[in-house]
Amino acid sequence: MIELEELRLLARGIAEMRLEAEVTTAGYTLPIYSFVFGPKDRNVPTLALIGGVHGLERIGASVVLCYMRTLIELLHWDKGIQHLLQNCRIVFMPMVNPAGVFQRSRSNPNGVDLMRNAPIDAEMKPNVRLVCGHRISPKLPWYRGAAGEPMEKESTALVELVKREVFPSRFSIALDLHSGFGLMDRLWFPFAYTHRPFDRIAEMHALKTRLGRSLPNHPYLMEPQSKTYVTHGDLWDHLWLEHQRSEHAPRATFLPLTLEMGSWIWVKKNPRQAFSALGIFNPLLPHRIQRTLRRHLGLLDFLVRAVASYDNWALPSHLAKGGSDARAMALWYPQHPGIRRILPRP
Repeated sequence: MIELEELRLLARGIAEMRLEAEVTTAGYTLPIYSFVFGPKDRNVPTLALIGGVHGLERIGASVVLCYMRTLIELLHWDKGIQHLLQNCRIVFMPMVNPAGVFQRSRSNPNGVDLMRNAPIDAEMKPNVRLVCGHRISPKLPWYRGAAGEPMEKESTALVELVKREVFPSRFSIALDLHSGFGLMDRLWFPFAYTHRPFDRIAEMHALKTRLGRSLPNHPYLMEPQSKTYVTHGDLWDHLWLEHQRSEHAPRATFLPLTLEMGSWIWVKKNPRQAFSALGIFNPLLPHRIQRTLRRHLGLLDFLVRAVASYDNWALPSHLAKGGSDARAMALWYPQHPGIRRILPRP
């Protein structure tokens, strides 16, 4: 929070800052801020960077804050980034769940897991009931909230930010940074609630191809989240469906991504971290924190360029030329019944 307040002061006159909501815990009132860099025209290409949805996963918020600090510094002297941000926007919400960060809990003060809080149910029975979202009790992790209740204040703040600042864009990517699953970094895209193919798999495959060619040694596995597990209440599934129902859908492309940093790597290197709630989800030693903050700067720079130059790779003519639909189905949905209709004949 101290770093966020410092960046808020540094961003004056450079970014549009907004207090999206306030939450209370242990007698403290904590702000949820958003920052928008770039022109006021919301139609231009937009990248949204989101962190701190889960309070225990502090490293996600730290990476977002680190990149925001870099961007503020570059805007003072770098003509390249100054020119880039005349034609695209970068939206930040560095800490969606400040009370969860403060109280060292995954959920918010009401015991609700914000990434299970959206009004959307899985189309099939999840393979792990608790992990995939439940309504049993807020005393248990992964609690979705009571049925029929409005979304939590923090979830609502994120949804309203994305609807206001991202949906109107003719092309947008959102990256939500998390940690905690596996020994490698994954870039997940919808859906989390169904095994059905994502509607924009051609664009996702084209993005994957560009990432591999631009950063040939990158550590990321890109795949639909449903390949790992199915969940209820995913915020990005909800936002994707809301975008499709919005007035912007016919002319706009919206690609939501989740970076799931593989925190088991840190535990493997320092097994004592397994006995700490923070240690399971974050690097704790200073040199590993610094290494992680450096590790993802290339990805964030790539996404800024991908958004700003989307018309060079994500237009229908480019996608058709590269056969992205067929390649994406073969890679991510090889067992899907529609695969034979999409794949070209040998």
